[in-house]
Amino acid sequence: MTEYLLLQKKFVSAFHSLRISRIVPNTPNAVTIYFDVPEDLKSEFDFKPGQYITIRYLLDDEDIRRAYSICSSRSDGTLAIGVKEVKDGKFSVLANRKLKEGDSLDVMPPEGRFIFESLGSPQNVVAIAAGSGITPIMSIAREVLEAHDDNRFVLLYGNRGKEETMFYEELADLQKKYSGRFSLQYSFSRNSEEGALFGRIDSAKANYLLKNKFKDVSFDSFYLCGPEAMIQEVKSTLLAQGIKQDKILFELFTSPVADEVEVAPQVTDDSKTTVQVVLDDEEYTLVMKRKQLLLDAVLDEDIDAPYSCQGGVCSTCIAKVTEGKVVMDKNQILTDSEIEEGYILTCQSHPTTPTLKIDYDDV
Repeated sequence: MTEYLLLQKKFVSAFHSLRISRIVPNTPNAVTIYFDVPEDLKSEFDFKPGQYITIRYLLDDEDIRRAYSICSSRSDGTLAIGVKEVKDGKFSVLANRKLKEGDSLDVMPPEGRFIFESLGSPQNVVAIAAGSGITPIMSIAREVLEAHDDNRFVLLYGNRGKEETMFYEELADLQKKYSGRFSLQYSFSRNSEEGALFGRIDSAKANYLLKNKFKDVSFDSFYLCGPEAMIQEVKSTLLAQGIKQDKILFELFTSPVADEVEVAPQVTDDSKTTVQVVLDDEEYTLVMKRKQLLLDAVLDEDIDAPYSCQGGVCSTCIAKVTEGKVVMDKNQILTDSEIEEGYILTCQSHPTTPTLKIDYDDV
């Protein structure tokens, strides 16, 4: 298991009520939400740039959970997220239209592996983002630029147009503050703007950035965040340029379409498995059909297991198999070595043996 996951909090399922201190309009359909973190929770909500928090909200008796990347900087001592309103979105509509300063939300401590860590020596970093995929990049960019006076950050950021560009003013401020070290290239798909590329981010624009505009710069890491199609195309372009895979980090902001990723054979039989669950030093036993998803079966038993997206996008529901076997419908999070060690995404897993034991605490 990676060192970072071994350092994750044991009681990852714990939520804390945090008061909203400010809600700032970001675009006509997006806001930035700032939270007050009490002194006794400061250490628990300490975050690495690029991580996310999970928000739980009860709406019409439905337990809604959504993961949002932290956009604030560690240096200013704030905890903030950017929320873009999505058509028919339950929490995003609420956040943009109804939440107000002084309201409280249940928030899970920071998680995630899409992170930047300073080496203490100069680093050149590229980020390529689209739409609301900019939110974790804001935190990463600030950390890169603050961590070392010789660090350089290059951002290719795609949107429909200037009006829908999240953090437009904040990015302009970063350009002024770190002139010469922060380079920003916009790409707008619907509007032509001076200095901006036109169209969606694709391999041609990635090549323009790296083979033309910054052809003489050697980059240490690449951060990709946004829609699945963009990430896959840009990642393939970087690999074709000879960039090593371990230098490319990505964060999906939507669950991949099934036919766009490698999908394991679905478990469809009605055989049953006896499952033993270890969570917060307690043990639970349940019997489930193998065609059912493991997380669904656990939640049906009113076991308060950690989860967020339920689509295989985040890493909140990770557990370790200590006995038995499972098959995952899809996996875009875990590495081969982590899978070999027994770690699974419970929201994507079906048991395939008569008995199964999983441990949420051993992460």
